[in-house]
Amino acid sequence: MNHRVEKIISNRFGLALLMAILLVSISMLTRIALLIKSFSGIDFTPLNLIGILILGIAFDLINASYFIIPLILYLLLIPKRIFNKSWHVFIMYGIFFLSIYVLLFNAVSEWFFWDEFNARFNFIAVDYLVYTTEVIGNIRQSYPIEWIIVILLLLAIGIVYLIRPWIQLASQGEVGLKNRSVWALGLLALPVFFFFTVNSKLHQFSTNAYVNELSGNGLYELFAAYRNNELDYDRFYKTIPSEDAFRSIHEILKTPESEFTNDPSGIERKISNPGPEKKLNIVLISVESLSADFLGVFGNPNGITPTLDSLSKHSLLFTQLYATGTRTVRGLEALSLCIPPTPGQSIVRRPHNEQLFSLGKVFDEKGYESKYIYGGYGYFDNMSYFFSNNGYEVDDRSKLEDNEIDYENVWGVADENLFTLAEREIENTLKTNKPVFAHIMTTSNHRPYTYPEGRIDIPSHSNREGAVKYTDYAIGKFIKEAAKKPWFTNTIFVIVADHCASSAGATELPVNKYHIPLLIYSPAHVAPGKMERLMSQIDLGPTLLGMLNFSYTSKFFGYDINKLEPGRERAFISTYQSLGYLRNDTLVILHPGKSVDFFKPNYSDGSVSPLQSKQSLTNETIAWYQIASYEFKNGLLR
Repeated sequence: MNHRVEKIISNRFGLALLMAILLVSISMLTRIALLIKSFSGIDFTPLNLIGILILGIAFDLINASYFIIPLILYLLLIPKRIFNKSWHVFIMYGIFFLSIYVLLFNAVSEWFFWDEFNARFNFIAVDYLVYTTEVIGNIRQSYPIEWIIVILLLLAIGIVYLIRPWIQLASQGEVGLKNRSVWALGLLALPVFFFFTVNSKLHQFSTNAYVNELSGNGLYELFAAYRNNELDYDRFYKTIPSEDAFRSIHEILKTPESEFTNDPSGIERKISNPGPEKKLNIVLISVESLSADFLGVFGNPNGITPTLDSLSKHSLLFTQLYATGTRTVRGLEALSLCIPPTPGQSIVRRPHNEQLFSLGKVFDEKGYESKYIYGGYGYFDNMSYFFSNNGYEVDDRSKLEDNEIDYENVWGVADENLFTLAEREIENTLKTNKPVFAHIMTTSNHRPYTYPEGRIDIPSHSNREGAVKYTDYAIGKFIKEAAKKPWFTNTIFVIVADHCASSAGATELPVNKYHIPLLIYSPAHVAPGKMERLMSQIDLGPTLLGMLNFSYTSKFFGYDINKLEPGRERAFISTYQSLGYLRNDTLVILHPGKSVDFFKPNYSDGSVSPLQSKQSLTNETIAWYQIASYEFKNGLLR
């Protein structure tokens, strides 16, 4: 054994130092593995490499200081008469075994998480810890988890065996209570210091998103995400005076068909559309993870969306629609509340999200019955609570009998079974002589990509393309069945994605990773064509209501794209922290820390080039996000 190492760990607190060394070593090996995995997407400049290595090790050490807190407290409090017992070393073997197993399991989890999201642990990982049933089920269906556990157990045993001489040495050393207290206070002072002085922004130094992610530490980011689940806009982002923000947003939202009410601290407007209202049924299908580039009409050569490609020729196809975020709850927020993404968690998941002004409530006021129909269990992501408290009746997989389910995985029933439920619920409403607004949320296009065999020519559990093609098949089957029904003629079908399949790229907000399809199909009421103007996901609600000639009082932030003057188009794209605004071929990004970046985005590959900032566009971006956050925070969206 190395003499210096022997000297360092020659008392009981050497066990804590040994644990820290193991954590840093495993974290660094994890970083190297992820770096190799993402090799093609990394910009290998000297600064980036230094950041990955130096900042990476620094965050590994910071994380280690937190990780060893329980062990430090144990070493402080365990009395000498127990610590020096010959059998106590086996307790230390057990502690090290469990700790090493957790670290190895975390490393493997980070690998799989990176494979899915190209990121270290973040808010999504926090959500996954909350919804353990779905997540554990998804993991078991996607990966050979039993073999992974066995291999990790064997590795943990092997590592403990290799380091047992050091564990034994440290277990033989002894210090009195006074010296133990000095050691403990010194080691515990480190995480306290780091808590108040270090945050995740310190490794966000590069324009390459992969570099920034690799410069952090997965466990550290997990707990940082938990702490920052909701970000206060005024505290973390650049602001302008409230009166200026409201004046700006009133000017921005003003359109020929709208007129503001007298409330200067709100966005309430009277929307007036000429002509008789069209009380047509609305079936809105939001498709899980349907990137625009999956469709042949957007250039995909693999023929995985034959139904949607065929429908696009008979529909109003929107070619420049952008999702507001990267998760289903963010898409549901945009489609139901028509509001820009506020920093932190989606409103769907937040407290005090009841009785908000929603698309469902507008339809309810027009005599419709609004339904949210979901293929999974509605408790997931707080969907049932949110929709049932905001104007919708919720129907989920629990309303299907066992004999109505051809296939199910942890996320939900097969999409064709979801559409069976939807068709039944639509017809139940129509029997009451009410028109129906049905928002249907699919689940099949999600890892583990499983579905009933024999429906398409790609075997279940193969890949994302198979899941996309199966969902396309299920949509086609549903519309063919609907076409046989008497209500088909008086129905508008809306097909849109909740978000893209992946939001990862070399840049922070790769625009191409937010591009989603939108088709509005109704042979008797909507002429086929293309809408090629830039459009945000939050514009779908007002656009749809405009197509029905509805007049109503609105608190939406979205535009009716058919009535918007040319040149006013814009879109919102975001992560949980970075708030993007697309306008006139410029991407403005608001960051925590009150910084603002300007880029020229490449809509094809998602790359960006820096631009000179413009104060007017900065203020416009701030006005959208500042007022959206203010309205929700102060209960003005009710």
